[in-house]
Amino acid sequence: MELLTGKKGIITGALNDKSIAWKVAERALAEGAEVILTNTPLSLRMGGLHEFADAHGCPVIAADATSLDDLGTLVDKAMEHFGGPFDFVLHSIGMSPNVRKNRPYEALDYNYLGKTLDISALSFHKLLHTLYTRDALREWGSVVALTYIAAERAFVGYNDMADAKALLQSITRSFGAIYGPARHVRINTVSQSPTATTAGQGIAGMEQMMHYADRMSPLGNATADDCADYIVTLFSDYTRKVTMQNLYHDGGFSSVGLTAAQVATFTEEK
Repeated sequence: MELLTGKKGIITGALNDKSIAWKVAERALAEGAEVILTNTPLSLRMGGLHEFADAHGCPVIAADATSLDDLGTLVDKAMEHFGGPFDFVLHSIGMSPNVRKNRPYEALDYNYLGKTLDISALSFHKLLHTLYTRDALREWGSVVALTYIAAERAFVGYNDMADAKALLQSITRSFGAIYGPARHVRINTVSQSPTATTAGQGIAGMEQMMHYADRMSPLGNATADDCADYIVTLFSDYTRKVTMQNLYHDGGFSSVGLTAAQVATFTEEK
C-alpha cells in the first residue's frame, strides 16, 4: 500500500519543477494522496502549475497567503472538494523585498521588512488560524513548513529572511501547543539544505552557500527530491507523535563543526 493512500491535502507555493513544493506534490501523488495546489494569482501566471495540475488531475486554487479572506476561500473550497476535513498542508511560501532590492541587513527598508515577515512567516500563522477555526484538518493531521538554518545562525546574504524563518519556527511551537491537544494535529518545520529553487537563486552568494554546505555535510546537500521524500513521511501515519519540531534535513550540516575536507582546505592555504 502507498504511504498516503486515502489522504488529502493542500500544497502551497509550487511554481515550477525546481520548487520543493512541486516535488512534494509529485511525491504525494505517487504515494496515493489527493492534492490541491495553490499559489498567488501572479505566480500561477508565471509558472507552469496549471500544466502540472492538468497532467495529474489536481485542482488549482489561487490564493494570496497574506490575505485571511483568500485563505478562508481556499480552505472552504478544499473542504468542499474533499467532502470535508483533510489530512495535510505544506507551507512553502517565502519572499523578501529587501533581498530582491539588494538592501543589506544593516540598511533594511522597514516597510519591506514588514512585507518579508508577512509573506514568509505571518502567512503561516494566518493559514493555521484559518485551518483551526474551520476545523479543517482531520484528527492526526499534519502541517509542515519549510525553513532554513539561518533562523538560528548568521549566514551572509540571507538577510531578513533569517528573521522571518525564526518567527516561522516560533509560530510552529506556539500553535503546535494549541493544535495538538485540541485536534491531535502536528505542526513541524523542515530545515532543508540550501537548494537551487527559483526563490533560493535570488539570495546573494547562493552558489557559494550551496558549495560550502555540501563540503561541510557528511552526506552532502539534500536535494529538492530528497526533501520531498522526507516531507511525505511527515504527512504519513508513521510520524503521528512528532510535533513542534524543527527537523534538520541537511545531510548532517547542522551538527558539524569542522570536517576533514575543510581542514584540507586550510592546509592548502598555508
